Amino acid sequence: MPTAVPIEVTFDQIIAARHRIASGIDVTPCTLSESLSDTYGANIFTKLEYLQRTGSFKERGARNALLLLPEVTRQRGVIAASAGNHALALAFHGRSLGIPVTVVMPVFAPLVKQERCRRMGAHVELYGENIAEAKDRADELAAENNFTYIHGFDDPHVIAGAGTVGLEILEQVPQVDVVICPIGGAGLIAGLGRAMKTIKPSVQIIGVEPDHAPSYTAALANGAPIRAAVNPTLGDGLAVPIVGANAFAIARQVVDDTVLVDEAAIALAILRLLEGEKGVVEGAGAAPLAALIRHKIPNLEGKNVVLVLCGGNIDPAVLGRVIEYGLVTDGRIARFRTTISDRPGGLARLTALFAEYGASVKQITHERAFASPDVSIVEVDCIIETRNREHIHEILSKLADDGFACKSS
Repeated sequence: MPTAVPIEVTFDQIIAARHRIASGIDVTPCTLSESLSDTYGANIFTKLEYLQRTGSFKERGARNALLLLPEVTRQRGVIAASAGNHALALAFHGRSLGIPVTVVMPVFAPLVKQERCRRMGAHVELYGENIAEAKDRADELAAENNFTYIHGFDDPHVIAGAGTVGLEILEQVPQVDVVICPIGGAGLIAGLGRAMKTIKPSVQIIGVEPDHAPSYTAALANGAPIRAAVNPTLGDGLAVPIVGANAFAIARQVVDDTVLVDEAAIALAILRLLEGEKGVVEGAGAAPLAALIRHKIPNLEGKNVVLVLCGGNIDPAVLGRVIEYGLVTDGRIARFRTTISDRPGGLARLTALFAEYGASVKQITHERAFASPDVSIVEVDCIIETRNREHIHEILSKLADDGFACKSS
């Protein structure tokens, strides 16, 4: 069976999409971050797409695609498979435009996203262990009910809508040198890159993928979209097993480089953005900063760099765990085991040393039954708050000098 020819998305289509969706989409800020700029020696701007009403850039493409539907198609309704952001965008704009929306979500989709879709009037069906299985079910429902399927990242109208992010960045930061953008299915970076390279060919477009979901990297190596192994990732919005054919055909023309980031870097990026920028950003949105944290992109000194923070729909339960994990990764929470005297004053001496060395005790747990036959001592597991990894090493060294043999964990 011959391979379908990819559908091109032109600059004119992106311009038309901007005018079409303007009344229902927010122009999000693109602000200079003093703290990030100081840290990385460049002028770092953050494009705050997580401030869209449903929390992601997906609204742009969803609204554009819905507005282009013929009236008879609108009446029958639309359907999509999505783990969250595309589903939310379709539900929200479908309701505002009077178009029935059905979304098929994998069974692991966060409850908060499922309920938000339902509250916005969408019919939600849970099916499959991954987005590919959900897509198969959505295709079945589309055929049975004559729904129109709106692809979350490969529909040309969706790509054109996503491209409006690039138009805004050029207006907000005219002297932009580098844009760092997440890649999942490649729709965002394809549209954004097409828009920006048309107006300013010198701008450098860098894509970022989780190393647990390297679908675009695999497509580049193969010369065409190919299914990649996808493992669970904090950047769940980027966990797409195969990039879109239309999106890939455009992206390979406009993307200058692609880098992979690890899970610890994504967690730390979420924490950095929460603390420094006061923004709650999901793993996909934090991926561009993760690339900076891991120094994946060289020669940025003095340049104007935009990080596309594409979404903020992180599960609150996950956010709490990510914050704690980010603090551990950053060396600001440490855990270790040592022994102390089980007589009065043993624990007081240890905690006094923590205070002297500038650490704050978060938790101490005694272990007697499985520790030692020597009843005069007791093992303790300690969790302390520290400044950084250097501070941890300093504390452990000083404790060793004071006679405490510590095993970090």
